[in-house]
Amino acid sequence: MKLSLKTVLAALLLAAVPVALAQDVSSDVKKTAKDTGTATKKAAKKTGAATEKAADKTADATKTAAKKTGHATKTAAKDTAKGTEKAADKTADATKTAAKKTGSGVKKGTKATGKEMKKAGEKTEDAVK
Repeated sequence: MKLSLKTVLAALLLAAVPVALAQDVSSDVKKTAKDTGTATKKAAKKTGAATEKAADKTADATKTAAKKTGHATKTAAKDTAKGTEKAADKTADATKTAAKKTGSGVKKGTKATGKEMKKAGEKTEDAVK
């Protein structure tokens, strides 16, 4: 069998094509993986920065809410204290007035009882005579 030089060269060329294509595919896969890694790294940085900003905003909002709540609580406590003080003053005034009236009533009752006792004593004395 006689092989011609052209046939051998053609066969060699055809055999080399898949090897060359395989090297190109390998190179493409490596480049794609590198690009994906870079893109992932950039996305992670952006996500981290966004998360940090969100956390800062949340912290600021929480701090502001805490200040407002504290202020409202302080105001409510002051108002409650004032209300309690006014109620205590009214109670004290009412107690003082009631005590005066009671004292006055007791004094009048004592005078009346004393007069009645005096009259009863005189009547007894007159009866004995």
